[in-house]
Amino acid sequence: MTQKRIGILTGGGDVPGLNTVIKTITYRSSEDNIKVFGLRRGWEALTHVNLEDPVSRSHYVVALNRENTRTIDRSGGTVLHTSRTNPSKMQKLPGHLAGQDFPALPSDKGGSDQVWDLSRQVLANLSTLGIEHLIVIGGDDTLGYARKLHELGIKIIAIPKTMDNDVRNTEYCIGFSTAITRAKNAIQRQRTTVGSHERIGIFRIFGRDSGFTALYTAYVTSIRCAIPEYKVNLDKFIQLLVEDKHANPSNYALVVLSEGVKWEGYEVREYGEPDAYGHRKKTSVAELLTEEIKRRTGEETIASDLTYDLRSGDPDFIDDLVALTFGNMAYDAVLGGQAGLMSALVGGRYDLVPLPDPTLGPRKVDVATMYNADRYRPNYAHKRGLPIFLNPSSL
Repeated sequence: MTQKRIGILTGGGDVPGLNTVIKTITYRSSEDNIKVFGLRRGWEALTHVNLEDPVSRSHYVVALNRENTRTIDRSGGTVLHTSRTNPSKMQKLPGHLAGQDFPALPSDKGGSDQVWDLSRQVLANLSTLGIEHLIVIGGDDTLGYARKLHELGIKIIAIPKTMDNDVRNTEYCIGFSTAITRAKNAIQRQRTTVGSHERIGIFRIFGRDSGFTALYTAYVTSIRCAIPEYKVNLDKFIQLLVEDKHANPSNYALVVLSEGVKWEGYEVREYGEPDAYGHRKKTSVAELLTEEIKRRTGEETIASDLTYDLRSGDPDFIDDLVALTFGNMAYDAVLGGQAGLMSALVGGRYDLVPLPDPTLGPRKVDVATMYNADRYRPNYAHKRGLPIFLNPSSL
């Protein structure tokens, strides 16, 4: 009888806890005589691999076993590596596919440029590899393409990961707890410097479209925050920060900003070429706020960018716990022949839910219940009966 085969890949940004998932699935598979293939560099593995070329095949496809995954959960990142590849919008065909006829679409950049949909090649590569189930670990973008593959007939089980914690249908994504822990520790350390110089400390944090990371960091550090879901009244916001500073016996104040924050008269500024999913880099909103505070009040500031430091290093307990459990749930779903589902936390309980609908965009903070827009702070009241991650609204 042919040995059952499953594949696993990690896409988008790395977060702590990915290796825990990979090891868990590999160890469980070894007990059931199921072969696991790790697909390196996310979706790129299935668009760029030339399965007739042994060098290309060994670069993108690795057989996972107990020996080569035994210690991977002791560190962060992803041993399978990652990339921001969108197979449905490839800006350039891989060399071995050049000249082949793939569906072409106009590029998001406009002009005469075009992109190619390589989904047909992805399906062919999965078939050649004999992969019956594909476990996809990623955020909105990665899981958006996973849903497309599911609709094309591939058996997909997803696991949500992102420090933004903004994947729909789940209250929690792997990487979120470690990000908050790191942000809290960094802010607490930098209090000494901000206080010593009697300034306003401004911390920029992840959150392109959703403010969960900034909001929860503010919640556990008891400072103000600004999030993308609520446009800031800059005069009032700066006044509150100055009042905080002057009311503090040490004459300093702290605030955390999501990278996607806007205020009246200012829209998010971007630069550079868009990535495979159309995202461009954002100008630091922390630096822009320092300029506004200086210009309007004369107060001195310190701006600190906490973004990439939050995703590096080992997972904390919560992320290890959730990653281990999400991985086991995904594997159980594979054993049960299920597909089109995602490991999730709903109402504080583990569950399997449908793959998110990418047309709905990322999950957002419920401003009415979770954010005090008048004070630019998290809402600390009325938490009785909420699940552990304080999500009062639908997912």
